[in-house]
Amino acid sequence: MDTVTFQGSPLRLDGEQPARGAKAPDFELLATNLTKRTLKDYLGKILVLLSVPSLDTPVCDTEVRRFNKEAAGLSDKVRIVAASCDLPFAQVRWCGATGITAVETLSDHKETSFGRNYGVLIKELRLLARAVFVVSPDGTLAYSRIVPEITNEPDYDEVLDAVRKLL
Repeated sequence: MDTVTFQGSPLRLDGEQPARGAKAPDFELLATNLTKRTLKDYLGKILVLLSVPSLDTPVCDTEVRRFNKEAAGLSDKVRIVAASCDLPFAQVRWCGATGITAVETLSDHKETSFGRNYGVLIKELRLLARAVFVVSPDGTLAYSRIVPEITNEPDYDEVLDAVRKLL
């Protein structure tokens, strides 16, 4: 997918979306304590990568809260990460205000390597498009879906089914 829409207006995506079944691309994201996180930090776990434009928007807020709630019913073999271009300081504030504890928030603001490597960096806005990727414990991309209209939520059941198939 080369474009997504925001309220019907097209936006161009930078990078190439990886194919299901291929090795998941690496990334370098910043944790809220400003340490780097890469794909290697999650190998051996089922990794759910949420790509969101900004945590401080209604749809992103709803999505991350939903995955935070769903995490309670999943195995400890599953890690859920929400990547955005929000600053790590804003992510800390948002998580504190919303009580998010089961989803790790990571920032792509510095390098945008996640956005480019997963084909979800919105060129015009330097934000991430809404997407979900599920990476198997061996680092293979098991599920990949960019949401065509970024004001829409992802298909939660489809994502959770992909996770359960890996358990």
